[in-house]
Amino acid sequence: MGPQAMIELTCFKAYDVRGEIGVNIDEEVAYQIGRAVAQHFGAKSVVIGFDARETSPAFAVAASKGVRDAGADVVSIGMAGTEEMYWAVTEFGACAGIEVTASHNPINYNGMKIVKSQSRPLDDVDDFQVIKALAGSPGWVDVGVIGKEFDRSGEARKAYVNRLLTFVDVKALRPLKLVVNSGNGSAGPTFDAIAKRLSELGALLEFIRVHHTPDATFPNGIPNPLLPENHSVTAEVVRAEKADFGVAFDGDFDRCFFFDEAGKFVPGEYVVGLLASIFTEKEEGSKIVHDPRVIWNTQDIVAQKGSIAVQSKTGHAFIKQTMRVQEAVYGGEMSAHHYFRDFAYCDSGMIPWLLIWELVSTSGKTLGRLLQDCRARFPSSGEINFTVADAAACLERAEALYGPEALSVDHLDGVSISYENWRFNLRKSNTEPLVRLNVETRGDAELLAAKTAELRQFIEAQSA
Repeated sequence: MGPQAMIELTCFKAYDVRGEIGVNIDEEVAYQIGRAVAQHFGAKSVVIGFDARETSPAFAVAASKGVRDAGADVVSIGMAGTEEMYWAVTEFGACAGIEVTASHNPINYNGMKIVKSQSRPLDDVDDFQVIKALAGSPGWVDVGVIGKEFDRSGEARKAYVNRLLTFVDVKALRPLKLVVNSGNGSAGPTFDAIAKRLSELGALLEFIRVHHTPDATFPNGIPNPLLPENHSVTAEVVRAEKADFGVAFDGDFDRCFFFDEAGKFVPGEYVVGLLASIFTEKEEGSKIVHDPRVIWNTQDIVAQKGSIAVQSKTGHAFIKQTMRVQEAVYGGEMSAHHYFRDFAYCDSGMIPWLLIWELVSTSGKTLGRLLQDCRARFPSSGEINFTVADAAACLERAEALYGPEALSVDHLDGVSISYENWRFNLRKSNTEPLVRLNVETRGDAELLAAKTAELRQFIEAQSA
């Protein structure tokens, strides 16, 4: 491919690559990004995996050609979740990894998630923007050698599954009935590999699989279990089957969502608290990283166990960096991203359900019972999105109104304003003209309702 004029690649977003197929992302762009990644890192090898979307295999082939034209070898892991790419980069000592995925974006989108050696996130200035510029130039260095492609899909999955199962004591897993909704994304085959290995190790399993087979047409809608309108599919099966709990995955399964034994959706902030309690029990005095949106439940649990809670700005690059600096055992975001030190500090959607299965098994309590106290002691509004005329001005006005009487005002991520019995976090979206609100109280559901309504009225007045 010869040199051409510099173009602005608009598929490069805040954290990853996402675009509309045929509009700002196609096989040519995939080639350019693959080649740019390999050239930027002077890579010897790059891991490439892809999700269940129709264009993903072809985009992976194009990215692979780009990597090989830059002189690097490709470690192909086939259809796999983003976290399988993460682990393969660490497992095989690769210089970088690319997952072709658009996760929960609309069906006419695709994209890429990219990491460097040791599965570390890209630095925005030194890596991401450089790759963007290289892919848009493209000023290729002629290396005089074409790399080779190696299919390591079987080996990669086996190593990944074995790694996951180090997080739990398989002998402690009681025979529960679990509903698993893969949303016709890429989770199904990986889940089956985990279930098969658990069975070989003697775990007794009963899984009710829903929308399990990968299907590029997404006949049941794009897998995004965070949306309330998508909750009923999993919830109804949990109730009908009298299951112990349910779990639903997004398209590349780096996020997982829980439903208790009554089919009730479990808000992400309480999952963070549960996982924090598991790790502080497993490793006394450990550090736990959390995002600043909803914090009191997690901080309370961690303090009770004699461990240390560390607050980090929202977003995978910030959480992973904070975890590495602090050597934290676990990090969690209420948006259902959960990060693990012993999984190369990366996020996984499969490790959480294994840990919750172990917790339900060893505690003798249902998931709903485990959550009951937390919900009552620290009720939370959940994240509420508002479209506003000027997001920055909205945050400034909120601080001017609520800040003077507050116990603390924190600007780590948006603005967090705390009083004795309630607090809220208001932050801007990175990609849309939105502000996102979270409110929580200390055991006062009425105060929560009142303050949420008050803030809603205040913010909606900013949208005029």
